[in-house]
Amino acid sequence: MDIKKLFSMQRQLDERIETERGLRGERLVERKLLALLVEIGELANETRCFKFWSSKPKAAEETILEEYVDGLHFILSLGLDLSLHEHVKWPHVQESKSLVEQFLHVFEAVQTFRKKMDEQAYDQLVYAYAQLGHALQFNAEQIERAYVAKNEVNHERQSHNY
Repeated sequence: MDIKKLFSMQRQLDERIETERGLRGERLVERKLLALLVEIGELANETRCFKFWSSKPKAAEETILEEYVDGLHFILSLGLDLSLHEHVKWPHVQESKSLVEQFLHVFEAVQTFRKKMDEQAYDQLVYAYAQLGHALQFNAEQIERAYVAKNEVNHERQSHNY
C-alpha cells in the first residue's frame, strides 16, 4: 500500500473541506476523533459480528470495505493534523483477534490516542486498524483501491454541497 499517496490525497480533501467550510485554522481533532469512533461503530454494525440476538446476515463485502475506508480517512486526517504521518508505514499484519475483540481493541486504541496524541499511540492506532482490516479479510491492495474510490466520492460530494 502506498500510504504516502493516501496521506497526500487526504491532505487535499481536508484542505478543500476546511477552505470551503470556513474551518481554516480551527482545531478539528476532537471532532475527527468522534467521527472516527462513529465510523468504527457503523463498520461494526455492518459486520453484525456482535449481534448474537439476530440471524440477519452481514452486509455485502463492498459495503463493509467502504465503511472500513471511511474510518481510514479519519485516521489519516488525524495523522496529518498532528504531524504524525511522516514515518508511518502500513503494517503487514499476520494475525488478528476475533472480530469482536479486534473492534474493542480499535476502540481502546482510539481512546489511548486521544489521551496521549503522540507518535507511539498513533502507530498503535494504525496497527490496530490494520489488524481490523486483516480480521475483515481485506488486503492492502483492496483497502488502497477502496480508499481512492471513496476519496473521489468524497470530493464529488463536496462539489454538490454534501
